[in-house]
Amino acid sequence: MASQEPNIKTGIKIPIIKAIAIHLAIALIFLISFEFDSDSDRPVEVAGEVEIVRASAVDASQVEAQAQRIRQREEDARRAEEERVAELERRAQEAEQRRQQEQQQAQREREQREQEQAEAEARQQRIREEAEQAERETEAAAERRRQEEEAAEQRRQEEEQRRREEEERRREEEERQRQEQERREAEARERAEREQQLEEELAQERARREQARSQRVQTEVERYQALIRQAIQRNLIVDSSMRNQSCVLLISLSRTGFVTNVQIGEGDRAVCEAGRAAALRAGTLPVSEDPAVYEQMSQVRLRIEPEF
Repeated sequence: MASQEPNIKTGIKIPIIKAIAIHLAIALIFLISFEFDSDSDRPVEVAGEVEIVRASAVDASQVEAQAQRIRQREEDARRAEEERVAELERRAQEAEQRRQQEQQQAQREREQREQEQAEAEARQQRIREEAEQAERETEAAAERRRQEEEAAEQRRQEEEQRRREEEERRREEEERQRQEQERREAEARERAEREQQLEEELAQERARREQARSQRVQTEVERYQALIRQAIQRNLIVDSSMRNQSCVLLISLSRTGFVTNVQIGEGDRAVCEAGRAAALRAGTLPVSEDPAVYEQMSQVRLRIEPEF
């Protein structure tokens, strides 16, 4: 489009030159016609003055008409030329606008192509970088897997070694514990036998002591029961109706021998009442200071038989 601009301007200048040339040609024709008319007037001089005047008047009007036609043609040509020039200028302006628009469009398309090319190159660069990154990551992942597999294999071997060592230690420990258990069991059996023997001896000793103590306590209880019976007998008021009669009394004593309660059991009613009154009248009855003896005498069960 840029190469067409000089041609358009040249095309505008050529019609102007042509118009000037046409004007010159018309003027030349007018001069030639005037001379021709002048030559034709010479014979009129022979015919007389009237004819010359008439001929001159006719020729002047023709010349004027011819000049008018020429001027009209020139005016028409000028207007046509102006219109043509205006049309050419309009077309040239439109062509210039189209050229500018096409240049702008071409510039936009060029910029778009450059942008698309830059974007395509950037995409290609990203693709290459991503491919390189993916390859590096793949290699790194493969290297990590290889290292992990080697580490896993090393851990497996170490674990297997630890397992064998642990198994060996476990067998040794089990054997040691078995021997230790056998030793402890033997010692325990011996200790149990000794303890059993000692316990039997202690049980026998405790039984002998308990038997001796029970005998002593029983003896003491019987002795204090006899003393309590004597004290009640001393305070017992009897009559002949009680002869050959008896009564069982349950006497409760405090730690000091104080009579806290007397319960009547089976037996003669009169003897029971008399025995209860005698126990209460005595107030304090003999008791042992030995706790074991007192435990047997906190409640004394006596059979009272009046004496005559």
